[in-house]
Amino acid sequence: MVKFTLEDKINAIELYLSGKESYESIGQSLKTDGITIMEWVKRYKYHGIAAFRKSYTSYSAQFKLDVLNYMNEHGASSREAAVIFNIPSAGNIRKWHRLYEIGGMMALEPKSKGRTTMNKENKNSTKKQLLAEGSVEALQAELEYLRMKNAYLKKLNALVQEKEALHQKTKRK
Repeated sequence: MVKFTLEDKINAIELYLSGKESYESIGQSLKTDGITIMEWVKRYKYHGIAAFRKSYTSYSAQFKLDVLNYMNEHGASSREAAVIFNIPSAGNIRKWHRLYEIGGMMALEPKSKGRTTMNKENKNSTKKQLLAEGSVEALQAELEYLRMKNAYLKKLNALVQEKEALHQKTKRK
């Protein structure tokens, strides 16, 4: 993947906005696709040059939820939402969506980085997490998983017994 400088991006945007070239032709000259150029132009229109300044941001769970709600309400794609909310990668939004579907709002909480030390506070927070994991939803999900696993094993056992019975019949003949 080619990295583009701020100057490359601004030149491409100005070239497109001047009406002299299309997304595709600019993309070909920069050895990228037209969709990338189109995203640059949209980002520029929404946020100006600030859209291209790197910012290492930790997003709050509420912000992530707001982005996901916006997508649901407006039928926006993750790429569109990334442009509108000035999020560097649409992949982040897709990840948030997966996390939210699996674990709800708690899964969107930012994780602390680095190693944790095991002190009394951490032990207490671990206990709280275990209690939270024991919530009604988590227990229902676990129950459903165990029921499916049980049904699968019963079916597998029935198939094995059927195969053995068939094997016994062929031995007798």
